[in-house]
Amino acid sequence: MTARLPWPLAYTVSGDDCAAPMPLGFGAPLAEAVRRLAELGYDGVEVQVRDTTARDAHALARTVETAGLAVLGIGTGPVAAQDRLTLTDPSPDVRRHALHRLLGAARLAGELGVPVTLGQTRGTFLPGLADTQRTWAERAVAQLAEEAAARGSRLLLEPQSRANTSLWHTPDEARAVIGSFDAPAGLVLDTHHLDAEGVDTVRAVAEHAPVTGCLQLAAPSTRGPLTLRDPRLPALLNALRTGGFTGWLTLEHTQDGDSPRAAARSWTALADAAAALS
Repeated sequence: MTARLPWPLAYTVSGDDCAAPMPLGFGAPLAEAVRRLAELGYDGVEVQVRDTTARDAHALARTVETAGLAVLGIGTGPVAAQDRLTLTDPSPDVRRHALHRLLGAARLAGELGVPVTLGQTRGTFLPGLADTQRTWAERAVAQLAEEAAARGSRLLLEPQSRANTSLWHTPDEARAVIGSFDAPAGLVLDTHHLDAEGVDTVRAVAEHAPVTGCLQLAAPSTRGPLTLRDPRLPALLNALRTGGFTGWLTLEHTQDGDSPRAAARSWTALADAAAALS
């Protein structure tokens, strides 16, 4: 694998259905993004989608595979970030529309044979509605997990900070939710969100590695590209290895106005950390 890593290394990109490139991913149309990332040595991409389903799988796979990369996961952040659709919206129509979009993404992921991830689209609570909104979200996410499993995919639930959502901020909270599903599911761990919640990132990665499908990486504090000689990187890689992690790594961070340079910096930092570990 890339940079002497035993796991595939991916970069966040935006699908062609997105209104604009996601700010934490490569700032270019999909075809250009995958071409540049292949040149830099990445193994694959995690594709953020807004409104897609299984009918779009062939075109997406062709674009990515032509560049020599693989689709490793389907993200759903733009459903909320670009269209303001969440599973806890007070409007029944908005909630139905949000779930419809998420189920479409699960069908796309199933057609591609990769997991589908869920983060901020679960939404935020309003005063006096928290219990009701929690019930809406729990039922919808359970349905999403079942749909993903039925389509040959798997839902990965991402613990996120309170700045993004009112639900499931820590790995323990997210793990309790997926443990209640009848369908298999796992976690996405993101170093930025773990830091924001005061969670010890290395310890959390080690503890939850067996049920984690993806680890998303960014520099501490800045949420920018990884930096060379970051002492936390070897510790994280070692936690993944000793914890039995079998998923993939994704660079999900700000681009500092220059995506090729940001992607190159992060790749180099990980390569250096992997070399120090071996």
